[in-house]
Parts: sequence; C-alpha cells; structure tokens
Amino acid sequence: METTSQAEPQDATGGPGESGDDTGQGVPGARRAVDGFLLAQFPWYGLDEAFSGPRWLMQVGMAADGAVEHGSTGHGDEPSLRAELGHDDQRFAVVVTVASRPVRRSADGTGILEATSVSSAAWLAGSGLLSCTWPAQMERALRQDWLEQQTAIAWELADDLHGGAWSMLSLPVDGVPTDFHYRESEYGWVLAGAAHHDVHIGAYGRGMSAYGLGFAVVKDIESYA
Repeated sequence: METTSQAEPQDATGGPGESGDDTGQGVPGARRAVDGFLLAQFPWYGLDEAFSGPRWLMQVGMAADGAVEHGSTGHGDEPSLRAELGHDDQRFAVVVTVASRPVRRSADGTGILEATSVSSAAWLAGSGLLSCTWPAQMERALRQDWLEQQTAIAWELADDLHGGAWSMLSLPVDGVPTDFHYRESEYGWVLAGAAHHDVHIGAYGRGMSAYGLGFAVVKDIESYA
C-alpha cells in the first residue's frame, strides 16, 4: 500500500509507541498521535475489554489525497529494540485497522492504486512485526539487506493468503466469531481478516498468544494516548 506516515519512523533505540515527547512545534507527541487518529472516517479497532493491560497509540498512514487509510493501536509492552530488553521478554499485540477503499489515487494524482484488502492488512501487520523484531545484534551494514529480504517475503506471504504458510483462526470481532488468516514465525505471529464497518483488521504480536484475543471497536481513541 502506498501511504505516507503521520509520524516519523522510530529508530533502533526507541519503541514504536513512544510518542509522549514534545515535538519541535511545542505540541506533545501523544497529542499529535491522537489528532491523526481523530481524522479518520472509519472506526478504530483494538483488543476487547478482556485485555486489562496498557494500551497506546502508534501512528496513522495517509493516502495521497490526505485521507487516513490505516493506523495501529498497541497493547502490552511497547516494543523496543534496546539491547538490554531481549525480544523474548516483550509481550505485546498490535492491532492494525485498514479502511476499505475500492478507489485510491496515486501520489501524483494521475493513476489508480490497488484497492485495500485483507492482504493489505496482512502486509502492514507483517512489516510491522519486522520493524520491531529484527536482530538487534546484527551488524548495521547487514541490517538493511536483512530487512529488505524479510520485507519481500512478508509481501509475498500477504499476497497469497490461501497458501500453505497460513492457517485459519476464528476470533471474536465485536463479539461475533470471525475467520482470520494466521501464521507464526520465529519473530512472532501475524493475522488478518475482514471486520465490520468496512474495515480490515491486521494484528501482530510476540509473547502474547493470539488464540485468546478478541477485537472490538475502540469507543474512545483518546484513552490510548
């Protein structure tokens, strides 16, 4: 999916949810994140009320026409690549909400992009997992090659949801059992499926089992800030 990010990408020393610092414009980062989510014309999803741990916002992605297309809500530990916190110690689940958009303009306004789909949600979830779980001890010169290789694999997997890499998993969405495409890797798990309200749901996590999760519309997105 061709989108532009509402927030700057995080570096290797900070977690994707660390948005509480003040910006150069004097606007708190958490406020900026919430403002981006409030611009969306669709509801956001997160884990349902059965999850009682910390909740936090990540970032939104916007289309060439300025419309919000997707965004992520976090649950549990905020993923970090800091060396002192090993991947095995992190417990988190991130929910990606993707607006269903059958018509999307290219960045230059001259063409039409592929419609958003469950594969879009799977791709965003797969790439999101990679962004917070790549081998922190890898030499810097090799990191980009590794990330490009793994990103290409994630894209191919997202484009083949009925392939052997995926299994089916039924989880509640707003209390209704819903089928998701699900896969596991050494870095964590990824799932994707269709929801109500014309959105697609993707999710990824590590240290938290996907089998006991449930999803629900976020009633107050500002409660995540």
